[in-house]
Amino acid sequence: MLEEKLIPLVEKPVIIPTGDKGAIIKMKLIDEAKHQQVFSALKELSGSAEVDSVKEKRFEMIGPTVSSDLRTKSFLAIVFVLLAIVAYIALAFRKVSRPVSSWKFGVAAVLALLHDVIIPVGVFSALGHFMGIEVDTLFVTALLTVLGFSVHDTIVVFDRIRENLLKFPRENFDEIVNRSINQTFVRSINTSLTVLLVLLATFFFGGESVRYFVLALIVGVFFGTYSSIFIASPILVIWNRFSSKKGV
Repeated sequence: MLEEKLIPLVEKPVIIPTGDKGAIIKMKLIDEAKHQQVFSALKELSGSAEVDSVKEKRFEMIGPTVSSDLRTKSFLAIVFVLLAIVAYIALAFRKVSRPVSSWKFGVAAVLALLHDVIIPVGVFSALGHFMGIEVDTLFVTALLTVLGFSVHDTIVVFDRIRENLLKFPRENFDEIVNRSINQTFVRSINTSLTVLLVLLATFFFGGESVRYFVLALIVGVFFGTYSSIFIASPILVIWNRFSSKKGV
């Protein structure tokens, strides 16, 4: 009923219930006159002419300038995180130089992380197109959280590769990577499954205000788990084969 009252005033309002009597209403950019019309419609819907019958706790307008600024800062934050991850992995794996240089571990991890970012962005782009779902700062926070979780999973696999390289110096690199994945596979799946169970419970039984934030985490954790196993490590193998053929 609330949505029917607002449709004549604003285009495609999104209403998110909060608590027993509260709600967050998301609309396209409106001016102050339209804002007052919406507020008056809400007061009429409450069945009371008293101002206290409906209380507006906060009204925010995000225009093109703010949206552009948010997009720029979000992009810079993700780029900074990716560069920091490359630097950290290169430093942590500095004792591993053969057959794959330490910095290549960092690049492989970042390529897998790009996949982990692109998938949730694509999912929410589709949701925005077909269901009108908008992204906000919580979505950016979810992406950064996914990056942290995914790189942690990738480093576990890479660390086992590093250990096996030192333990079996004469063994073929492809075999070492395969051995390392097999040794960490169950741990990675169990860890991610535990996290997904918590996120699914929060998604179905949590509040509306965090539902899409949790959905972004679910998508990111799911795809981040398999990227650590089936993307990051194979990139190292393919890179090593290519370098061996070129003599690099």
